[in-house]
Amino acid sequence: MCTADFSPVERNAFLPCLLAVTLRAGCAALALPVYAAATSAVAFAATTATATSTLNTVKTVSATPVNGQADTITVVAAPDNTFRAGGDQLVPAFLDGQIANGGRLGFLGQQDANNVPFSIVGFTSKLIQDQQARSLADVLNNDASVQSGYGYGNYAQTFVVRGFSLDGDDISYGGLYGILPRQMLPTEFAERIELLKGSSAFLNGVPPGGTGVGGTVNVEPKRAGDEPLNRVSLDYTSTSQEGGAFDLSRRYGDNNQFGVRINGAHREGGTAIDDERRRMTMGSVGLDYRGDRFRSSLDVGVVKQTVHGGRPVVYLGTATKIPEAPSATSNYGQPWAFTDTENEFGMLRAEYDLTDAWTTYGAVGANHTHEYGKYASPTLSGDDGDATMSRMTVPYFSDSLSSQAGVRGKFSTGFVKHNVNLGMSTLYSRTRSAYTLTGTTISENIYHPVNVSEPMTDLYSGGDMGDPGVTNRVRNYGVALSDTLSILDDRLQFTGGLRRQNVVVYNYDYTGAQSSSFDQTKVTPAFGLVVKPWDHISLYANHIEALQAGETAGTQYNGVLVSNGGQVSGIETSKQNEVGIKADYGRVAGSLALFEIKKPVGVYTPSSNGYVFGNNGEVRNRGLELNVFGEPLFGVRINGSMAWMDPQLTKTQDGTYNGNDAVGVPRYQMVVGGEWDLPGLTGLTATGKVIHTGSQYADQANQLKVDDWTRLDLGVRYNMNLPRNTIIWRAAIENVTNEKYWASATGGYLTQGDPREAKVSMTVDF
Repeated sequence: MCTADFSPVERNAFLPCLLAVTLRAGCAALALPVYAAATSAVAFAATTATATSTLNTVKTVSATPVNGQADTITVVAAPDNTFRAGGDQLVPAFLDGQIANGGRLGFLGQQDANNVPFSIVGFTSKLIQDQQARSLADVLNNDASVQSGYGYGNYAQTFVVRGFSLDGDDISYGGLYGILPRQMLPTEFAERIELLKGSSAFLNGVPPGGTGVGGTVNVEPKRAGDEPLNRVSLDYTSTSQEGGAFDLSRRYGDNNQFGVRINGAHREGGTAIDDERRRMTMGSVGLDYRGDRFRSSLDVGVVKQTVHGGRPVVYLGTATKIPEAPSATSNYGQPWAFTDTENEFGMLRAEYDLTDAWTTYGAVGANHTHEYGKYASPTLSGDDGDATMSRMTVPYFSDSLSSQAGVRGKFSTGFVKHNVNLGMSTLYSRTRSAYTLTGTTISENIYHPVNVSEPMTDLYSGGDMGDPGVTNRVRNYGVALSDTLSILDDRLQFTGGLRRQNVVVYNYDYTGAQSSSFDQTKVTPAFGLVVKPWDHISLYANHIEALQAGETAGTQYNGVLVSNGGQVSGIETSKQNEVGIKADYGRVAGSLALFEIKKPVGVYTPSSNGYVFGNNGEVRNRGLELNVFGEPLFGVRINGSMAWMDPQLTKTQDGTYNGNDAVGVPRYQMVVGGEWDLPGLTGLTATGKVIHTGSQYADQANQLKVDDWTRLDLGVRYNMNLPRNTIIWRAAIENVTNEKYWASATGGYLTQGDPREAKVSMTVDF
């Protein structure tokens, strides 16, 4: 066998083994050249994000004596970074380093996807850089199970996972809710963005915003690596956005136990949408300590973002059909509309190994949010594009404190191995807000937008605009216990667990009086099974639930009194069942999942006192997901996914819409992305991605249908590996054909897709 038969990546892992064999065989004449190649492979592995190298230890081998003299050669490689599931250590990235086959499962910590009965994937900072992803939506559009849009009346990014909404308030940071900026999330401070598809109340607790039934997203902070990092980036985005970023890290101490990672970025200018301007400034510091038994980290950050003259969503109003999307660059917003957000956040984590088998852990985080915005979204008044618009001004402040603590360990009972985890989590948040509203004082047409002066007369108002009062308090507390039992060398694993969750919600009107309250406790089970009939195949199944506070009842329905009007309808318990198969062949990995999620919704039921409101309605989503990623051919990398959905309204008010599709959920989505290292052109890589989303309905009656759409992205990357530093050039065009389309009908309103946009960046490591 000759190493020429192997790809370069395979040779890097194979040569050290070949070295040991040849030395022990006494081939001294061949040993030194192979040794030189092996040390080159070690250096290569230490400076790339590839996780395939097997050089994890210090190896000493002796050559057979030649001319009476024996030589001893010591190969010093990278320290042992073998992944240990359950803690904060990240799952190794797959092959080229853009995707990690696993991520954080709430209080169960970081887990390899092949060893758990849940669907989870991680997108790395390398993918973020290579795709020039500026926001969370840019990253999550790599998975067909996720759809993105804007929030109700503002520019907040919202998502739909497995057919159910996920708001920015419910994105976790290192496993803690309530810490991250809630409307728009930059990517510069993220090492991983991890997508858990499916319900997760047992794993994560109750999200503060009450979404996340179909899936959640977790962001992992950056950490200092073993090698020093000095990185500076410059970027440009059409039509006039210019930006720059820096990323610095060092480790200190006799054993590199102290780490520092500093990130900063600034970007501002006009976007590809007419007259829309955005500005983002962020900074973060990550400190960590790695001891023999004690590990800790501290992450703090500040993010300031502004959107001026942004293109808003479109409400359907009295339209009887979905209007054709306007020009891709058209802006039917107003120049005086804006949002300013500022967030300060921080998180402290620690874990201590009590013994080799038992570890205690804890984390605490906090966030302060300050937002101020003037919003104006058109509401259609017909089918010709005519619309009315009002101005709503909202100051918004929130403070949150989140914590987590527990103990995990392993033991055996006979031939059965146990991995147990006992944990608790808390979340407290307080929101202060006020508003003024002008009423429908503006008329325009979304196909022929005009700028008008800001209306100044307030028709409605609530609260003190200069000193907003408290409008909402949330307190969540949960205790969870799990045990993963495994036999047959971990080829058969069963996970069982319970979480006791308490949800407390207080709502206040703008005078400060309490308008409604909610305090309930629910025990949530979770069960999962993993079977590994072969080394590369995992079969799995799970039952897991989601918890949210229910909807608030109206005081009347059809003119009749509602006996529990103004009260929250109790805890909504959504239930998921899922089965699937996962495969990992080293160069290519993938998964196939079949799931069903049933979510209760509030309906009014006749009673002796009129009507009573309760969680007796239901939405049932069934789906099939297919994911494939890896490098099937050397130099050719793929990341593809497809999702087929049956989003059915099964129990609606008076059965009116039973059998119809749920609002804003396409029946199928597809994402196919890839990279090709161009042969004969060292360092040059072509990139591309196709996103296709099927049609969806914007109303429960299924009379307003949004057409399907397709987007094409193309790009190129050039890696200049110079003797003293590395320079990487990246250029891409998103929506190459400048397709005009409605990207989402989430919430029953329309979010238009972004126009053609050019991105160019240069990154220098020195």
